[in-house]
Amino acid sequence: MTHDHRPLALVTGASSGIGYELARLFAADGHDVIITASGQNDGLDRTADAVRATGVEAIVVKADLTEYDGVEALAQAVADTGRPLAAAALNAGVDVGGYFVGGTDLAAELKMIALNVVSQVHLTKRLLPDMVARGAGRLLYTASISGTMPTPYEAVYGGTKAFLISFVEAVKEEVKDSGVVFTLLLPGEVDTNFWHRAGMDTTKLGLGEKAAPTKVAHEGYEAMKAGKDRVVAGKPGSKFIGRVLNNILPDTAKAAAHSGGAEPGSGLS
Repeated sequence: MTHDHRPLALVTGASSGIGYELARLFAADGHDVIITASGQNDGLDRTADAVRATGVEAIVVKADLTEYDGVEALAQAVADTGRPLAAAALNAGVDVGGYFVGGTDLAAELKMIALNVVSQVHLTKRLLPDMVARGAGRLLYTASISGTMPTPYEAVYGGTKAFLISFVEAVKEEVKDSGVVFTLLLPGEVDTNFWHRAGMDTTKLGLGEKAAPTKVAHEGYEAMKAGKDRVVAGKPGSKFIGRVLNNILPDTAKAAAHSGGAEPGSGLS
């Protein structure tokens, strides 16, 4: 089968973790895959090799999605293929952990907002109109269970994921009869370098049990294929929180519960 007859998918944040696994899943299903990541792109070579090993095409786009021009460059690279985008996994995201007052760095938090929030809106604005016009397409967004509760010591991160959940649900309602599928992937703790980048290695969350990114990606991918609105993925405990406790506990109680696991130094006692 030539690439003109294969479906095309996009995965952001594809250099490692959940994004790497999602790229492999699309490839295994016969998609050519556009892969990108912000910052260091060294890991994209490994992802490209894994995609090509299945006999499909990997298109590597080096773009910093924290910058407007980087998002535009990625959107243009998609358009330049001249092919319809069958699916996009908007997975890129980072965390910044620590005390909001006197702890975390404002520049790092603003850059996180640019990636976790602004780039998601920007890419959706560029990719969705063509899907709506065609009456087909799938969008998978990696949010977080943190977006369903207040998250002390990850205050801005949790807010970015809460925004993403609200944004996706609102846009989905606006185009509900278009044929486009929207799926929210809400993982709990996942075993990636996410915790190290967030400065949370020594917190209880950072040191605790985590789900394999392979499992989380698979659950999200299957939910997208099935046309589900959202899936809480990963550990059984995360699923219990996402499906049960979040519907029972008030926000003050959820904030206190999260605080005990995310407070800096809480894993060193």
